[in-house]
Amino acid sequence: MTNVLKPKRAPKVTVSETNIRKAAARLMQRPLVSPEVQYIQRVLGATATQDAVDEKVVAVRKMPWSSIVIPE
Repeated sequence: MTNVLKPKRAPKVTVSETNIRKAAARLMQRPLVSPEVQYIQRVLGATATQDAVDEKVVAVRKMPWSSIVIPE
């Protein structure tokens, strides 16, 4: 029998406003505004990998505003 190593899963982190703002501070020069943070929380859900959070934080700034904000 051969031992097959499973790839390690990246640990999940809570997708909280604090964690999103910390990622933004680490990755970008300007902080995110509330609608951007709320969008990331909606898209990622309650938990995600740190890589996924980082990816969304960088991507949200390149998105059109109309796709971020929920229409009233």
